[in-house]
Amino acid sequence: MSVATLHPQSANKPTVPSPLPTLLQTPSGLAILELQGTINLPSDAEGAPLPDIEIGRLHFPDYIPDAEGSAWMKRAHLYVGQHQRLTGEVKKLPRALAVVRRRDKTDDQDDTEQLEVVEVVKYKLQFSNRPEPVGTPNAA
Repeated sequence: MSVATLHPQSANKPTVPSPLPTLLQTPSGLAILELQGTINLPSDAEGAPLPDIEIGRLHFPDYIPDAEGSAWMKRAHLYVGQHQRLTGEVKKLPRALAVVRRRDKTDDQDDTEQLEVVEVVKYKLQFSNRPEPVGTPNAA
């Protein structure tokens, strides 16, 4: 049996850049990405995926800063390359998900694993339709 102690997010959170891709940032916070299908990434000669490949750009066409309501959530676009666009929406998760990370061990702690809540994810970006073709000027 494995035991871990869970700690709330630190109030004095260090200003370390997030390792999470900015693609998953929405106007309402972090979100998980739900796609139907497979993303085929380019690979090297050994078949391993190439590092730092951009999958796409996320755009919320109906989002207006400081506007009230959630009407902007009904339409989100994920541009893949210069010629494809996925249309989806932002949906609230039935139950929020916690993103946790291991804490560094200190001398005064016992052998139990120490975990810290980093973020709470309350939304998902759902793209359930096939990509549609777009011209290069629209995808920029």
